[in-house]
Amino acid sequence: MPRPPTTPRPPALPGTTTGPTTKPWRPTKQQVAAAENATVPDVIGPGLRLLFVGINPGLYSGAVGHHFARPGNRFWPVLHAAGITDRRLSPFDEWELLAAGVGITNLVDRATATASKLASEELREGAERLASKVRRHHPRTVAFLGLTSYRTAFGRRAAVVGPQPETLVDARIWLLPNPSGLNAHYQVPDLAELFREAWTAASTGAAGTGSTA
Repeated sequence: MPRPPTTPRPPALPGTTTGPTTKPWRPTKQQVAAAENATVPDVIGPGLRLLFVGINPGLYSGAVGHHFARPGNRFWPVLHAAGITDRRLSPFDEWELLAAGVGITNLVDRATATASKLASEELREGAERLASKVRRHHPRTVAFLGLTSYRTAFGRRAAVVGPQPETLVDARIWLLPNPSGLNAHYQVPDLAELFREAWTAASTGAAGTGSTA
């Protein structure tokens, strides 16, 4: 299993200290603001059952160096409610996902205040980089978190939540709603049901009918 990287905190502000993110911590407002264009390491390894693909890190995640880290993001409670993890993990526990056959990456690496800051071309370029990761690691299913970003990145304007008819290289594609707390269309029980369906289907390894890459 790959070892988690030691992710340094952003440069210390006057009167603060810095160190590796070995324990949960909260960034200051200044550290969050300074995280524009920061990156978060992928949680990825060979032969995953399910690889989650976010749009890009938010500033809070960029500041702490962990995925879906902003308080209020429902990704971690949804994983537990869906039965994907046996307890509610925190963003700082993210490397424990690999033991369950789960990974996390993003379409675009750089952190921004909102996904609307990303150009369409960045999303399309991110799709190409993602295909390279899939070729290298061979996840069974790739689950995209966010409809609009997937539609833009792959030119699938009619795509809806659920399994997609195409594959990404040799991986099945599943489309899920964004678990951000800003997505009021889905509550935790709704998200958990959809995530559970993807998780269960990922155990079969059934492929789609064509490839996007």
